[in-house]
Amino acid sequence: MDVRIGVMRAKELDIELADDVDRDELATSIESQLADGKVLWLTDRKGRRYGVPAASVAYVEIGGPHDERRVGFGGP
Repeated sequence: MDVRIGVMRAKELDIELADDVDRDELATSIESQLADGKVLWLTDRKGRRYGVPAASVAYVEIGGPHDERRVGFGGP
């Protein structure tokens, strides 16, 4: 088991969750954890757990199950 603790504020934390996670249930869970005011806990697809102090959360973005990451240069 590895534990990594960040001591400086990160710009963003990108966590890849399992494909079968229900978006609405995830949003509800995040909302209740942030309302608690302590720590937001998420577990990624490899079983690693991430904890973020609720006071440090500026925003939460929940992507779709099949969001594509686009790389390269594109015109309009």
